[in-house]
Amino acid sequence: MARILMVVSSADALTMKDGSSHPTGVWAEELVVAHRTLREAGHSVQLASPGGVKPTIDAASLDPEQIGGAAKAEDFRSYLADIDNELSSPLVLAHVSASDFDGVVMPGGHGPMADLAENKDFGRILVETNNAGKVIAPFCHGPAGLLSAVNEDGGFAFAGRRMTVFTNEEELAGGTGENTPWFVEDVLRERGAVLETSAAWSSVVVRDGNLITGQNPQSSEDVAKEVIKALAG
Repeated sequence: MARILMVVSSADALTMKDGSSHPTGVWAEELVVAHRTLREAGHSVQLASPGGVKPTIDAASLDPEQIGGAAKAEDFRSYLADIDNELSSPLVLAHVSASDFDGVVMPGGHGPMADLAENKDFGRILVETNNAGKVIAPFCHGPAGLLSAVNEDGGFAFAGRRMTVFTNEEELAGGTGENTPWFVEDVLRERGAVLETSAAWSSVVVRDGNLITGQNPQSSEDVAKEVIKALAG
């Protein structure tokens, strides 16, 4: 059984391009599907967040009209209720030692853009995990958190690595649109990441060694399955 650190955002709002505040948080499907898939495979999943704050679940991610029906919404609500004790007491990110875990998984929602992209504690964990060759698996907006990982020379720790992320196309069509403060795909490219994207809203997983990334919520299960495969060697 592997020990997985699932890092979630503590943010409940994102400051938009026009200065307005947009409610956000963790996207329910991504947290639920990844958490459940990893648990069902027999692995331990420990949540952690900046400040040890209980994550806010993005209200839109529980809206039946936005996520594909009432049955999905109820499934997500039920699972979140079942793990509420865990959600209410995540580890404080600053206190986490990367050596205690076999891998790091990062679901999205726009929250990571607000607090994980520049979080030095998260950056430390990612660099240590990467240097140890352990699994790192962000998906959808989760790869925004990779931006926090800076080497001793000041360079982006994942420059030159192949990955995917919630695309500009998806952001403009079904995300926060033209008012998006910055596009994760663009910034990752600017920092030197090698982006590989595919059709919007299709499950896309890219693996580059220990780095496993997914493009969108639809990729949640496939990312978790790839993590399970990687942990099995």
